[in-house]
Order: sequence, then structure tokens, then C-alpha cells
Amino acid sequence: MANKVEVKELLDAGVHFGHLTRRWNPNMAPYIYMERNGIHIINLYKSAAKMQEAGEALAKIAASGRKILFVATKKQAKEIVAEQAEKANMPYITERWPGGMLTNFVTIRKAVKKMASIDRMKKDGTFNSLSKKERLQVDRLRAKLEKNLGSISDMSRLPGALFVVDITREHIAIKEAQKLNIPIFAMVDTNSDPREVEYVIPSNDDASKSISKVVSYVSDSIVEGLSERKSNKDSKKKEEKADKEEGAENAPKKAKKEKAEAPSKDAEDKKAMKEAKKDTKLESKQETLEKAKKSSNDEEE
Repeated sequence: MANKVEVKELLDAGVHFGHLTRRWNPNMAPYIYMERNGIHIINLYKSAAKMQEAGEALAKIAASGRKILFVATKKQAKEIVAEQAEKANMPYITERWPGGMLTNFVTIRKAVKKMASIDRMKKDGTFNSLSKKERLQVDRLRAKLEKNLGSISDMSRLPGALFVVDITREHIAIKEAQKLNIPIFAMVDTNSDPREVEYVIPSNDDASKSISKVVSYVSDSIVEGLSERKSNKDSKKKEEKADKEEGAENAPKKAKKEKAEAPSKDAEDKKAMKEAKKDTKLESKQETLEKAKKSSNDEEE
């Protein structure tokens, strides 16, 4: 269960400030409270409700073991998103969005593997055997890959969800996620179209305080989901261990019981054999009597 969102905290962080009224998107009307000095004011009660809904959904995704990819390339959001994503141990993109990041994920993985192969070259000494020019080229390539893809090196498959700051700026990421039916969680300002995403968090996506408030809440929800997953795993292991120990304790008792039951079983088997022998003897006697009777009848005839 995600923590409750306090409206006062959102107000202090400036989450309620939207864009100028002339730059608004009419589809954001349900989330707008009023207009003041030519600026739209976002309804914070709706923001709080949507944040809580998004937090619960993200906690479930994290508990299922899937990754959540954070996307924010705007200057004021980069550091905040990188810090919070690392806290939640999730991949993130804060530099330029690599085209085909999701739709052409196989190629992106190859680039990540290239980075790993360069690291191996440096460890096994192959790197030192290259010429000075080649070493410089490899170093530059490694730095470029690290800058663009270093944060997603642990993402071995497509993410379970996307968390985006400013969907208008990150429209390419949104389109790719929509193509692959990946659920999108996003901070949506008054100049954006909320129909583009499944989980809308109406909020100011320009002020660093506002971004920090929303992203830290999202990150905490993910951490909560991960800790729940860990506790479930630990309890499962404990149950398995207890079952094994119980089985080991019961094994000698079971063997003793079987040993005690063995003589009685042998006696029963012997008794059954004797009865079977008696039955066969009686059957053979009856057969000889019948034969003798038949032969005497034949002689009389």
C-alpha cells in the first residue's frame, strides 16, 4: 500500500502551477481548478489521488519483478530522476532518447554488450595490445556508450512500465511504449494531452521542486514493492526449510514405525500362505475323490 499523499506538501512544492492559459490543452480541463493571472492552477486533490493510484500500480509492477524505466531528458529533471531511479535500483534515460530504444531493443542490447566486451578487453590485457590510436577510439566509444546507455546496462528485457517527466518533450518514448502496449506513468502539465498515458499525474513538470516531490514519491512506492517481493521470497524460503527439517525429523520415526510393523506384516503373510496351502490341499482331495467316483461309475456301466 503506497503512502498517503498530503495536499499541503504538494502545494508547498508548487505542483499546482500549470502553464499559461493560451498554451493549455483542452483535454486537461478535468484536472484544472481555476485560472489566476493568466496561469492555470491544477486541482491538487486530483493530483494527490492520481499519485496514490500510480504509486500502488508501480509497487505491484515492482513486486512482480519487472523493471520500470524512468525517462526525463529536460535539464531540471535529469539529476533528480537519476538519483531517485538509482535509489529504487531501476534503469533510467536522462540523456538523449536513443531512437528504437524499445521497438528495436535487440540492437540496443548489442550496444550494451559492446560496452561489456570493451571492459573485458581492459581486464584481460587485450586493450593494451592495441595501438595508441585504436585505444583512443575504443575509449571514446566506451565513454559515448556509457553516457547514453550506461544507466540501462542491467535492463536485459523490455521494461514492465515507463515513468515519464513531460510527455510533450518525450513524445518519441511515448509512441514506442504505445506500440508495445507498455503502461505509461507520467507527470502531465496543462499543455499536454493526458489521453496519451494510462496513469496521469497532473502536476507542474517544469519546477525542480515539483519534479522532486512527485518522483521521490514514485521511487518510494517502487522500493516498497521491492521490499514486499523480498519478504515474500524470504518467507517462502523459510517455509521450504521448515518442511525439509520436518521431513528429516520425521524420517527416523517413520523408519522405526515401519520396522515395528514389519514383524506383524510377516506373520500376516505366513498365515495367508498357510491358509492358501490348506485351500490347495482341500481342492486336490476333492479333485481325486471326484475322479475316483467318475471311474467307478464308468466301470459299472
